Formats: sequence, structure tokens, C-alpha cells
Amino acid sequence: MRIFYFLIFLGLCSCETEELATELAAWEAQADNVTIIRDDFGVPHIYGKTDADAVFGLLYAQCEDDFNRVEQNYIWATGRLAEVDGEEALYSDLRAKLFMTEEEAKANYESSPEWLKKLCNAFADGINYYLYTHPEVKPRLLNHFEPWMPMYFSEGSIGGDIERISTEKVKAFYESGMQIQAMEALQIKKEKEIAEPQGSNGIAISGKLTKSGNTMLLINPHTSFYFRGEVHVVSEEGLNAYGAVTWGQFFVYQGFNEKTGWMHTSTYTDVMDEFKETIVKMEDSLMYRYGEELRPVKESKITLRYKKGDTLLAKVFPIYRTHHGPITHMVDGQWTASAMMWEPVKALEQSYIRTKQDGYVGFRRMMDIRTNSSNNTVYADAGGNIAYFHGNFVPKRDTQFDYSQPVEGSDPKTDWQGLHTVDENILLLNPENGWLQNCNSTPYTAALEFSPKKENYPAYMSLDRENFRGVHAIGLLRDRSGYTLDSLIQLAHDPYLPAFEKLIPTLVTAYGKHRGAHPGLGAAINVMRKWDFKTSKESVAMTLAHYYGTKVLHWSRSLKTQKRPTQMELFNHVEKYISAEEMLSLFESVVSGLEKDFGTWEMPWGEVNRYQRLNGAIRQPFDDAKPSIPIGFASGRWGALAAYGAQYTNNTKKIYGTRGNSFVAVVEFGDRVKAKSILAGGQSGDPESPHFDDQIERYANMQFKDVAYYKEDVLKKAKRTYKPGEKR
Repeated sequence: MRIFYFLIFLGLCSCETEELATELAAWEAQADNVTIIRDDFGVPHIYGKTDADAVFGLLYAQCEDDFNRVEQNYIWATGRLAEVDGEEALYSDLRAKLFMTEEEAKANYESSPEWLKKLCNAFADGINYYLYTHPEVKPRLLNHFEPWMPMYFSEGSIGGDIERISTEKVKAFYESGMQIQAMEALQIKKEKEIAEPQGSNGIAISGKLTKSGNTMLLINPHTSFYFRGEVHVVSEEGLNAYGAVTWGQFFVYQGFNEKTGWMHTSTYTDVMDEFKETIVKMEDSLMYRYGEELRPVKESKITLRYKKGDTLLAKVFPIYRTHHGPITHMVDGQWTASAMMWEPVKALEQSYIRTKQDGYVGFRRMMDIRTNSSNNTVYADAGGNIAYFHGNFVPKRDTQFDYSQPVEGSDPKTDWQGLHTVDENILLLNPENGWLQNCNSTPYTAALEFSPKKENYPAYMSLDRENFRGVHAIGLLRDRSGYTLDSLIQLAHDPYLPAFEKLIPTLVTAYGKHRGAHPGLGAAINVMRKWDFKTSKESVAMTLAHYYGTKVLHWSRSLKTQKRPTQMELFNHVEKYISAEEMLSLFESVVSGLEKDFGTWEMPWGEVNRYQRLNGAIRQPFDDAKPSIPIGFASGRWGALAAYGAQYTNNTKKIYGTRGNSFVAVVEFGDRVKAKSILAGGQSGDPESPHFDDQIERYANMQFKDVAYYKEDVLKKAKRTYKPGEKR
């Protein structure tokens, strides 16, 4: 009997060896169709015979640069974070599985068109070949990647719509069937309101305003640092895209080809809704009311694993679903389903097809797929067109209901009634003023008087909320012409901060009325009085303003008002909400805090606001005692177009940037496309690489590098040319 089992074991080993040999032969054959050229900043220019070959090389190159983040994105997206981070991540994993299980992801892959399946196969093969040829790389969890995995991560945003669903609410429901406590919900809301803003800037300029007569595009996402690499991917099947790729995705998310450019900004269009369900228990079945009928709640179970110490444990969760979507939380004592765009196959198709368009007609046709749900799109092309698409996936609703709040799922009238067409969405093409912008701001000021008109659209299509970055961009763009790539870079880094033009004079006036009660503030107030509201490394006023503005925001979140003001409303009318004495007390605490931390309040902004990258960790460690460099940029919440903010501090006294300007590019479309770009830090996540932080001085000083797009230019800048799998 032992011999029998031994023979079975040998047979299994033989099968596995043969399977690996077959896979390896296929990988090596595909690698032979790929050439990777690394330029002087380590940017990979990937050339493949087919699109699938190019994708294979693209994923291989991404893994070379930062396998850690490639793997991290798929650990998170596929709902396996708790297996490495422990029990606290269980509800992030459950949220992922509520919308798609592994079996459903596989089914989506199998139902994909053949061309897309080839790209998904190449995605997995490129990563797996990298792992095979780099045995020294030890994955945290994913030792083998599968072609169905991109179904979880299909739309391009680092987090996407799903992150808007609160894991705290999911946890409260699935742990105890409870609604999250009101005070806890309020605290979560406050933390979100004062968190470092997320978003992006997109600006398109028509040829009538540029020195060359060519259209121009500013690509300026504000994301967490190091989660997008810079790539150039080319095939003999018409692919030639350059730009930013979110680690692990096989399409350029924000970028350009020779004829078109696309920049995504986060939209606050209402594309997700909550439906309160009326649940009825009948014998052993759960039903939900829908009009005059009772429908069965779809029930299933999911097993999630989580790490506890050195042990891997498992927890089984029930999953409930109605036709509105999965049950995610409780509202007013009712089970509540969350509805959002979840069509991974179509979303992947749209994300990839976008990169191969050669003009407005094809780009506009691509937008008809309508799965780009979390983003606006700012567009420019070589044909002279500039355009703005406010969202792409917008459900039709009955306007008698307020969808900004949960609605009654038992009323059929609340159901989505299909999708708005692209033409029905907020759309702007070639405005007469010659420019358009979106900085996560209202679309109704995208091109001043030539903007879309609010009265032409349902209220749910846009929040119509302006922000200080939008105000700043409009002020810079109005009545300006003669643009070059360099002047567009300067515009994108303009140091003026409009938020403080509103906030600081009120503080100075308050001091004039109450100076006797605060005798120690005179010198600091005088600095503020003389300030021109521009940020710089040398500015002491910027330091004082940053901390004062932050304290005003925190103070406002404690106001006992039924509806708290937006930041713009607060700063524009601060005297309505905070008394003069309270303003001075807050400013006094800023001065004393700086004196406590640094020995003096006279701290230049660059001495406080720093860049530091010590290793390749997902969450960066920071240390005031270790080297860092000064940064003159400021947080986007103050209206800085070149946003630079901190999402966390690791209890340091100085501020270290974690999000904001990450990949930035300016592009000019003519007979030949021209572009310049910059990355925060560098292309590689490896501290031993020369490209770990080789762009940071340029980044700090706004010295963009020239993009090599055409093969002859790539070869001039080439530092290494190789095929996947070749050793140095």
C-alpha cells in the first residue's frame, strides 16, 4: 500500500513538473516577443509584437519596479488582506466579497471576449514569470497570480467606488446585526471631513491659446505617493500609450498616446445609492418587500481567513443580497443594500480601449460603454479638440426622491431606471474661451460662462460644490494665452493659496480689536499682515497659516449646528462661526505649539514641510532625526494646485508628505506629441535602486524631465535594453 501511495505521489510530482515546464516554455516564448528599454530615469518602455505581449512585458516591468505594491493591490482587491494584516482587515475583505466572490470573478473572466482574456492571461503570466525568474522575491501571500484577478481591479482608481462603503458599518451589521452608533458615525464623518483631501486637477487648453497653436493637457492626479508608476507600452497592434499605471493594472490609467490624452479627476456625482429593505421572515426563509410582492433574499456563505499571531484562522459570514445589491449595513433599523456600478468585464474593456483611441469620435464612442463610474475625464487631442465628461456611469432616478439619503427599497419607484446616455450627462466640448478645468470642483464653472448650465441637469448629477483649487485654477486661466509646456508647468505650481486670502485678514482684524488681551502675538500677527498668501520653502507665514487653518477646521467640526459649513463657506465667512477671541486663542495655540516643538514660532515652511522616503514600505516610516528635504508646496485644501499633504505623521514634529502631486505630466498634441513629466520620488520602490528617489530634487524645484515617446528618442535615453527573464 505504501508503494501504491508513493507511486501516486511521484505521478503528481511528475504532472506538476510537466505543467510547470509547459508554462515555462510559453512564458519564455512570449518573453522573446518583448523588449524593455529603461531610460535614464528608469522609466520602462515596453515593446511587444501583440497587445498581449506588451501587457506581459508591462506587468513584468511593474514587478521589477515594485512587486510589493503590485501584490498589495491584489491582496486588498481580492479580499485577502486579513490573511496578512490580521483580524482588523476582515471587514475590508468582506466588503470585497460582498460584491464579487472568487467564483464570480472566474465566471466573469470566462465570459470575457477572447481579446480581453488574452490580456488577462498575459497579466498573470507576466507576473508569474517575474516570480519564477526572481526566486529571491518572497511574496507576502500571492505566490501565483490568476487571470481572473483583474476583474476585481478593473476601473483604474486606486480605491474606486467600493471604498466609499464604510467598513465600520459593514462590521457593525455583520458582527451584531446592529446599526453603527450615532456618536461613532459622527466621529467617522468628522474624520473624513478634516482628512487630507483626495482628488486631482485636469486642465485642457485649445490651440488658439497656445504659442504653438497645438492643444495642451495637464495631467495632475493627487494620489497616495508611490502607488502609480510611469510607463510607456507599445505593440504592433496599434497600442502606444504613455502615462501613469496603478501598480498591477495592465492599462495606462491617466496618460496619452500620439493623438489623444485623458486625465481623470474624482467625481462627486451620485453614482452609488442605498436602499432600505423591509425584511420579512417566513418559516425558514428571508423575504423582502417590493411593491405588493415578497421576494426571497438571496443568501450564501463566505469563509474568510485571517492571521492571528502565527496562525491562520477562518470565519464564516452569511451574505445577503436583494436586486438592489448586497446588504452592507443598517439604517433606521432596516437592512440596507448598497448599489453601485459593478460590471468588471465592461469596465476592463473600457479602461483598455480608451488607451488606443486616435481622436474625439472614437473616444466619445468608447465613453458609451459607461463603466467609468468614479471619475470625470478631461480630454485633449491632436485634432484640436478639448472636452470634459462629468462622470460616465449615471443611473436615472425619479427626482421626487432624495438619493443623497437612503431610500425605501420597497417602493419600486426608487429603483434605478437604466443609465443616462453620455449625451444626457454633463458634457463640454470646445468651449469658446479655449480652456476648461476640473479640480474636483463643480462642473458648472469648468469654463466660466461657457460651462454647462446647472438648470439643464438633474440635481443628482453633481453636488455643484466649488473648492479653493477650482477658484485658483479659474483665476489663473482667465484671460491668459501664449501657453508653452513650461508655462503650463508654472501655472500648475502657482504658489498662491486662495483659502488664506479669506481666512487670514479676519484674524488680523480680530487682533486689532483685541490686541490688549494677547500681547505676545504682535510679531506673529505682523508676519501674517504682510503675507502675500503664497507658499514657499522660506515662508514663515505659510507655516503659521497651515497650522492655524488646520485648527480652524478642527474647531468647526465641533460646532453645534444642524448643518456644518463646507470649508469654503467657513473660510469665506469665518466670523459667522468663530468669535474674534476664539480666533486669537487658536492662533495663540499655534504659536505656542511651534515654540514647544521647535523652540521658536519663526519656522520657515520648508523646515517643517518635508519629503522623506526611507524604505519601500507601503506605509512609510518617518523620523525627524533622519535625512529629508524641504518642500515648498502646500495642501490642496488651501487651494494649492500642486498639492502636497500628509495623511499620517507617525508622531513626528515635522510634516512629511504622503499624498498629492504624484505623477504629473504636461502634453502638447501636434504633428508629433511632446510631453514632460515628474514623479514624486522615483520609479522604483527599491531603496538600492538609483531610481528610488532620483526625481525628488526635480520634483521639489519643478524641473520636469522630457518624455521620450518616439522610438528614436527612447533609444537616445536608453540605459538598459533587455527581454523579460534576462539577467543583468
